[in-house]
Amino acid sequence: MIELTKEEKQKLMEVYRKLRVADVRDGMDWNMMHFMGSIHTDTIKPLFRTSFCGFAKTVQFVPTNRTIPTMEPEAYTKFSNHWYGNIATYHWGKDIGEDDVLVLDASDTNVGIIGSNNGLEYKSQGCRGIITNGGARDTDELILNQVPVFSRHVSQTMVQGRVEYQAHDIPVNINGQLVRPNDIIVADGDGIVVVPLEKAWDVAKYATQEMEADKTSRRKLYDKMGLSVDASVAGY
Repeated sequence: MIELTKEEKQKLMEVYRKLRVADVRDGMDWNMMHFMGSIHTDTIKPLFRTSFCGFAKTVQFVPTNRTIPTMEPEAYTKFSNHWYGNIATYHWGKDIGEDDVLVLDASDTNVGIIGSNNGLEYKSQGCRGIITNGGARDTDELILNQVPVFSRHVSQTMVQGRVEYQAHDIPVNINGQLVRPNDIIVADGDGIVVVPLEKAWDVAKYATQEMEADKTSRRKLYDKMGLSVDASVAGY
């Protein structure tokens, strides 16, 4: 795993926060990575229109094969607490920080791996967004609190009896794309793109080139059509 200093991360974010997914996709193409990095919204969708970028913080959960015993509802509370505390643990959450994007590989299970409580907690720690091939639950509250989540499923279920924690800070597979710790994640209405960290500056160079060409051309059209200048063409 490549480690960056705080200053190196800040410099990368200063550049990538200006870029759209389409620009970054172009930057990947310019570096001959045509079939790498794109996670499309036909399978992993945002709960609401949003955009973010940051460094991947990866976690993996896998389906369980443990038999769930029949018990009285009162006993189920103890069972549930044990599952969260020992089997599907969230101990890695304390390490989420500024400019992280949480990438949860839930093995494509329809399980509420992220919800209103932990989602808001991670946002309070500086997490820029959450991506999972599993499910999100409590989605009304996630939207209300503007916690940026892209998920494969909108789920009703909790994790107990369904998935187990496997590992964190490891390479994971999200929709057929490799995501490694500290790779750069950019997400907006066009979907998600994953930039290998070692190619981040090369991709940014050509992504910026294409973004500036597009904004310069669009600004001319704004002037021609008498449109008011907005943030998408300001300065061009």
